[in-house]
Amino acid sequence: MNLWKSPATLDQLKERSKNTLMEQLGIQYLEIGDDYLKARMPVDARTKQTAGILHGGASAALAETLGSIAAGMCIDREKKHIVGLEINANHVRPVSGGWVTGITTPVHVGNSTQIWEIRIYNDQEKLVCISRLTVANIDKQAAPAT
Repeated sequence: MNLWKSPATLDQLKERSKNTLMEQLGIQYLEIGDDYLKARMPVDARTKQTAGILHGGASAALAETLGSIAAGMCIDREKKHIVGLEINANHVRPVSGGWVTGITTPVHVGNSTQIWEIRIYNDQEKLVCISRLTVANIDKQAAPAT
């Protein structure tokens, strides 16, 4: 069953990422499935911390990107938008180079909230980080103008 109410293509996601944190971190969207989204991010000078390994904040940024984009595709974007409520990330192992790949899948997609699990793997397909993102689905007319 396809989950998306407002589907997007990989090219559309790439276009939306121009001049954003996603572009700065080198995040590349790889695949959109019926109920998941996959992207990768380089482990390089943009995403490493001073110890020379992947920065936990970069992992969290990849996780929040994947979960938020997926959540946005689950709502009618003409009527609603999503806002983040909470994110957590458990860092399992360090990565010093190459790429990390994240895959997000839904835990709960409701009318007012969504919960997404994001698993991030290294090039050897070993788990690097597991994250959970909770978002609220907000009516556009109820939200303050930005």
